[in-house]
Amino acid sequence: MATTRERLHELIDALPEDRLDDLEAAISAITEPPYRPLDHAPDDDEPTTADDLADAAETRAELARGETVAGDAVRREFGW
Repeated sequence: MATTRERLHELIDALPEDRLDDLEAAISAITEPPYRPLDHAPDDDEPTTADDLADAAETRAELARGETVAGDAVRREFGW
């Protein structure tokens, strides 16, 4: 009786060459974590816009006014 791993190898060996990229993507999707550490993230290649700068300024002003919610309070509210 073949193991699951052996059956999977048989299926891979029977797969047409033009479908191997699809299989690789599917397997990667279930084996790689859904996040990437920041030091492994790609460089941001989009320029900072005036809207980005305005949003950042607004966020700094909200922080200065104390208009923030602690992360643990949000997690409690949403049951995380």
